[in-house]
Amino acid sequence: MIHKVIEQWHAHLRGELKDGLDILLDNDCVFYSPIVYTPQVGKEITKMYLMAAGQTLPGETGSSAQAKDSSKKFRYTKQVIDGNTAVLEFETTVDGKYANGVDIITCNDSGKIIEFRVMMRPLQAINAVHRQMGEALDKMK
Repeated sequence: MIHKVIEQWHAHLRGELKDGLDILLDNDCVFYSPIVYTPQVGKEITKMYLMAAGQTLPGETGSSAQAKDSSKKFRYTKQVIDGNTAVLEFETTVDGKYANGVDIITCNDSGKIIEFRVMMRPLQAINAVHRQMGEALDKMK
């Protein structure tokens, strides 16, 4: 099941899956952020964090000036899948700072994401993402 979920996740990131987060996320999904201490529980809060990350990190379909330089775009570099869990390693540049990390995605037997965990390094990049995501989340409220 996780293979299908990850295919859909990539399609969502490319803008090819209409209502992608609504399709992918379980109602009781738990989001673990590298920024926030407590787990964020529920589809709506998880969607908010993932949408803010999409606005913060220059991605495949992002409109950021950084996105024009492919070496600075958010991109997955490795993928490990086992059972109902996938670990996707990523790289990007945030405020001129190299960043890499992993998205650890777990799904249930119904093909819905029940846990989305993000780990990231180095600290300077986390601080930049923290500031930018805070601004993006404030705009969404």
